[in-house]
Amino acid sequence: MLGSVAGLLAETLAAQTSAAKGDTGRRAVLLQDLPKVTLDNWTVTATEISYSPGASSAQHKHPGFVLGYVLEGEVRMQVKGQPEMTFGVGQMFYEPPGAIHAVSRNASDTKPARFLAMVFAEKGKPTVVPA
Repeated sequence: MLGSVAGLLAETLAAQTSAAKGDTGRRAVLLQDLPKVTLDNWTVTATEISYSPGASSAQHKHPGFVLGYVLEGEVRMQVKGQPEMTFGVGQMFYEPPGAIHAVSRNASDTKPARFLAMVFAEKGKPTVVPA
């Protein structure tokens, strides 16, 4: 069931992107293996994160897993133990459950950046905690 939820999200985002451009095509935005969990007693919280030029977030982690979709600008992301990467408009990233989100910042010192963070976690747990 979890794979179908992620697939549906990716297809929806791809369809919205295509519709906004005036065509009817589809493109895969992300293909990501997900952790082995049931979705019983889980929720998804979608939050739009905005970074002013040069802004960043402190290290943190999520009790569940995260799918992020860049809406504007470019964001620099790093999960501890993995390379730091830059994601632009229309690109997605994944964070596994409990991973330390070591870097989360606007890649630009002159332009704003925004992304949609979809945090999947057990009901009642916070969506973000300090690392």
